Amino acid sequence: MMTSGAVVATGALSAAPAQAVTKPTIVAAGGYVMNNGTGASLYTKAADTKRSTGSTTKIMTAKVVLSQSNLNLDSKVTIQKAYSDYIVANNASSAHLIVGDKVTVRQLLYGLMLPSGCDAAYALADKFGSGTTRSARVKSFIGKMNTTARSLGLTNTHFDSFDGIGHGSNYSTPRDLTKLASSAMKSSTFRTVVKTKSTQQKVTTKSGGYRYMNWSNTNNLLSEYSGTIGVKTGSGPEAKYCLVFAATRNGKTVIGTVLASTSVANRTSDAKKLMNYGFAR
Repeated sequence: MMTSGAVVATGALSAAPAQAVTKPTIVAAGGYVMNNGTGASLYTKAADTKRSTGSTTKIMTAKVVLSQSNLNLDSKVTIQKAYSDYIVANNASSAHLIVGDKVTVRQLLYGLMLPSGCDAAYALADKFGSGTTRSARVKSFIGKMNTTARSLGLTNTHFDSFDGIGHGSNYSTPRDLTKLASSAMKSSTFRTVVKTKSTQQKVTTKSGGYRYMNWSNTNNLLSEYSGTIGVKTGSGPEAKYCLVFAATRNGKTVIGTVLASTSVANRTSDAKKLMNYGFAR
């Protein structure tokens, strides 16, 4: 008995140096990684500094929709001209929704999270905000986004848009966005959507026929990093290049965020470095 105890002890000691993993250097201005199972912080870099979030904002858009009571994911939304006009006016990322088409809430979530459709975001805000005018409904929906942020304890987060095209007061931090994503990932619908590389969705046209919408995920980690399960890219003149990421390996899930990286390639390599570090910790 004594001998086996000694062997175990030696094994434990010899394994210790493996924990001393070198902290990576990332290009992004801010970064954060946590163990999704325990909530333990594994890496921080300006983790509580407020920054523009770009389309990572859409994680909250989806979270608010999926938190609605008695949500029917198969209910249909008619695409309005206002949504496509908004895309044109803002030169925004688009799901290429076509005016008059009837698209389900579930399909809008794919259009929101894969091609990062600001038109899909607008449609969801219009559908799930309350009020007699479109602007009132949008304002109400953004209010729900902020209420949800407060309820999750995201004290350094504020939204003034439904899609990340901010109006001077749309910001979060790497830590807050990671906590938000961790909460959103509790929804099986959200998890299914954000791990999808591409999808073809059959939607009803204005004339009662149908067409297929093809959407590909802007998150290239799904193809490039084994175990990736999400979550969302973001970019913009102010936000630069952002990525909220999550991966599972050997039963351990790490989740994190990089904000204000300098290119698509750099945000991807930043995220890979942080996940490697998170798994090694």
